[in-house]
Amino acid sequence: MPIKTLQIPTADGRADAFAAFPEQGERHPGVLMYADGFGIRPVLREMARELAGHGYYVLVPNVFYRHGPAPVIELPEHIGEEARPAIFARLMPMIEAHTTERVLSDADAYLAFLTAQPEVSAGPVAVTGYCIGGLLAMRTAAAHPGQVAAVAGFHGPVGADGPESLHLLLSTLTAEVHLGHAETDLTPEALDELNQALDAAGVDHTSEIYPGTAHGFTMSDTDAFNPSALRRHWDRLLPLLDRTLAKS
Repeated sequence: MPIKTLQIPTADGRADAFAAFPEQGERHPGVLMYADGFGIRPVLREMARELAGHGYYVLVPNVFYRHGPAPVIELPEHIGEEARPAIFARLMPMIEAHTTERVLSDADAYLAFLTAQPEVSAGPVAVTGYCIGGLLAMRTAAAHPGQVAAVAGFHGPVGADGPESLHLLLSTLTAEVHLGHAETDLTPEALDELNQALDAAGVDHTSEIYPGTAHGFTMSDTDAFNPSALRRHWDRLLPLLDRTLAKS
């Protein structure tokens, strides 16, 4: 799959990004993919190329572009447990500075850019995300109910801000949703509460804990990686996109 390096104009500057898409000349449905907190790196390129191979144009922005181009901090090839505290000590100020206002302003820019690409077909798009990117994906979908037909979040802190914030998030959501939670992130009781909120909001969804998983289970460059959970992630994500996005 070809990969193109891009610059996305935003209200606060330019976000560096990349896109992966099929080599064929026809246009393809657009998917906005948000990285996890560690940001753009080889594993994200692999995942974007994998998704593009199923017939999608996948745009992956550097959400921390205000702090510099990706990678915004130096990362080891493999992010082991011993490295995480030092890495997160540098990342957390950027995550905390990425306010809802910034998220929504950037989402407007990302979607406008995505849908304007000559390789992207007309019609609705999808948004997917990992870790903090799962929450960004949900916020993007909720802010663009007429445009985003599907949203998926994996090991993302959806609902972590409490019932009131969750209610606001779900109140405008019209996309079909899949949420894949890590076993270490969510208790069965918390899952029930989240799913009851999704039901009450009338959201078409699947939301489940992936068995035997730790936070970050989709990322092959971390100790949390779980190959069977990554397969389950594709088994949930690809049918969701097939149902909701019309391919040419």
